[in-house]
Amino acid sequence: MSTLKIHNAETAPEESKPLLEKSQKAYGMIPGLHGVLAGAPGLLDAYQTLHELFTNSSFNNDELTVVWQSINVEHGCHYCVPAHTGIAKMMKVDDAITDALRNETELPSEKLEALRTMTLSVVKNRGNVSDEELKAFYDAGYGERQLLEIILGLSQKVISNYTNHIAETPVDDAFEKFAWEKTSK
Repeated sequence: MSTLKIHNAETAPEESKPLLEKSQKAYGMIPGLHGVLAGAPGLLDAYQTLHELFTNSSFNNDELTVVWQSINVEHGCHYCVPAHTGIAKMMKVDDAITDALRNETELPSEKLEALRTMTLSVVKNRGNVSDEELKAFYDAGYGERQLLEIILGLSQKVISNYTNHIAETPVDDAFEKFAWEKTSK
């Protein structure tokens, strides 16, 4: 049972209040994750900064979704998978991509599948990827920048996934319809 508090604009530490205001402006609400992260102002700031940096990376919306959701599903994050399903819809990502990621089935393009494969290798092997995996990733049309940007996305997801596991953050009302549970494979 978690004892981590989900803060709001009134209960958050002073240093977190402007960060929660930023969340409110960006999303029209304070996501539960942000409320939890507010308990450590530096962590909320780091998360928001990493999110901004990753969304401004060289990846398009489909690719951002592949990196985020591959990590969310691998980590079994009950909060982030539904949240990023809703976010993918807002970003106009094809449902076939989102469904394949949520269900761990084949993606609709070889290039996106190569991105998921590399992302999962980085996660599972803690960055110790093989020369063969690198070659396959590069042969799919990605480069060193995208390899490094996977690590940027992973940094953001470690903050959110691990926090949600510990906090048992309830899924926000806006994303409840996208509820998800990890199936054993």
